[in-house]
Amino acid sequence: MPQAHGAPATQAAQSAPATREGAAAARSASPAAREASLAAQRVVPAAQVGPTTQGAPAGHGTPAGHGTPAGPAGSSAPAVPAAPAVSAAPNLDASPDAVLVQRTMAEIAPISDKVTSYFYALLFTRHPDLRALFPAAMDTQRDRLLKALLTAVEHIDHTDTLVDYLRNLGRGHRKYGTQPEHYPAVGECLIGALSRYASSVWDDDTEAAWVRAYTTISQIMIDAAAEDELRAPAWWYAEVVAHDLRTPDIAVVTVRPDQPYPFLAGQYTSLETPWWPRIWRHYSFASAPRSDGLLSFHVKAVPAGWVSNALVHHARPGDVLRLGPPAGSMTVDHSTDSGLLCLGGGTGIAPIKALVEDVAEHGRRRPVEVFYGARTDHDLYDIDTMLRLQQSHPWLAVRPIVDNRAVQLPDVVREYGPWNEYDAYLSGPPGMIRSGVDALRDVGIPAGRIRHDSVEELVAAGDQLA
Repeated sequence: MPQAHGAPATQAAQSAPATREGAAAARSASPAAREASLAAQRVVPAAQVGPTTQGAPAGHGTPAGHGTPAGPAGSSAPAVPAAPAVSAAPNLDASPDAVLVQRTMAEIAPISDKVTSYFYALLFTRHPDLRALFPAAMDTQRDRLLKALLTAVEHIDHTDTLVDYLRNLGRGHRKYGTQPEHYPAVGECLIGALSRYASSVWDDDTEAAWVRAYTTISQIMIDAAAEDELRAPAWWYAEVVAHDLRTPDIAVVTVRPDQPYPFLAGQYTSLETPWWPRIWRHYSFASAPRSDGLLSFHVKAVPAGWVSNALVHHARPGDVLRLGPPAGSMTVDHSTDSGLLCLGGGTGIAPIKALVEDVAEHGRRRPVEVFYGARTDHDLYDIDTMLRLQQSHPWLAVRPIVDNRAVQLPDVVREYGPWNEYDAYLSGPPGMIRSGVDALRDVGIPAGRIRHDSVEELVAAGDQLA
């Protein structure tokens, strides 16, 4: 549930519960909060999610990512990656519950910081045992959990999109030690914070709408976690077996999981280092599944990036990381002969390389066009690998695009084509993904054939993929 990572201040998390408001609220729960707690307690998991024990080495990790967000970026503590961005505009087709939820969201938008502080004050004061699920330092990421909950609830009408998102979230929360009984506590404090700061629009109908929405999303997450426990561990331990420093701030880190790790090319995972316990970051796998079971990640050290700097500057063979479950939908559809148009920026080339390998392993000669974007020639750290792949596969074309030559990746893509017979894949910084999606739509590629991991989720994740 909690998602936090970030800067080196440890007092922020403790300061919230220490506020007078938080202490007072802890002594006396409002009727609204008590009702939310009771409603949340009605959530019954399909199967109890018990603790998972693994007799493996001490340490763990997750699949590789890109130097700048290309697959979801990092998260920490039972946190919820942000769902789609909140819109204050009313939706005329919204259900009655969604209308009430949106009205609440509009009311608290200008004071979101106060709502966040009060939420954590309630949570950590009423339920101090939950504090251990979060990282020691929460100052820069403390609003992640609340924002994710709020955005998920606001999009409760978008069932198809939301269910997949919440199921992934529920599975991912297992690595934090999240249990079904934790959800009522979060729901209680969510209602408590909203009822206090949205008091001008809060009434019995609004509270009931929020209770129903939270109960729905928490049940989806609980059920997904229970199902996942039957077939996969909550995390994998992974030993670093190779550390290749490609540039002063980019490393290719290769690990060996302690047990089979199933994933698909184009997916990503979350990774925790022994230097920063309970702080997780997302990284994309830099190769298709390998026969030797090894996993590689491209990591770029970014300013204030605790995990990325640890992986680039401190990790060495023999260190043990922890890996969360694989996630992401930027995978190849092998039931079609459509070509692949791939845009990779910075370390976002990592999952693109994995997609190329995946196509090669399936032995189908479908055209693959790779545009490898970078700010400078120096940033094309993996161009030799991509050019070797091009020499081996006549169906592959690799085009490096360097920004400092007065060309932009999306503009170059427009010059080539046509792309009407291609599926598009984008991985890189959020700005590149946004402009890339716009460019691809401009040249006629339908939105349903453009694949990338949520930009909002990447931005919310904080530590830019490396």
